[in-house]
Amino acid sequence: MGPMSFRTVLMIAGAATLLAACANPNADKAADARQTLVGMPKETLLSCAGVPQRTAQVGDSEFMTYASAEYSGGGPTTSFGVGGGSGGSGVGFGIGIPLFGGGGGGYSSSCEATFTVRNGVVQQLSYTGSAGASASLGQCYRIVENCVAQVPAGAIPPR
Repeated sequence: MGPMSFRTVLMIAGAATLLAACANPNADKAADARQTLVGMPKETLLSCAGVPQRTAQVGDSEFMTYASAEYSGGGPTTSFGVGGGSGGSGVGFGIGIPLFGGGGGGYSSSCEATFTVRNGVVQQLSYTGSAGASASLGQCYRIVENCVAQVPAGAIPPR
């Protein structure tokens, strides 16, 4: 294999690794819950999700909001690099260690799940959150996880 094709293979492998790192199965489950939890009785919602942080009544609709947040203060980091030029190529691997309390690399993820309930039944589920869309939906799954487990297996659409 020549230097050019070696670099191409490494770049493709790196891109595939990045894409795999972004995949979040809990985000997919949270997205599915928007449909599968519609029709759930309010009593079941309260038993599986608990008491909401906020509620509001508007006309015949009740809005029940649950929140979940996570923060990671960061820590050691790793990186992988590929370089080349002047007829040569190289591969490098690095480990970063935060010094003097500077914990770079931290992240936070939050989600609010709001259930719209009418006539004692969930009519809609919507999410709002921070960070990347996949990270927020993954955080949302923490709110609905116990409720999704209450739904019969045949009612959950296959992926």
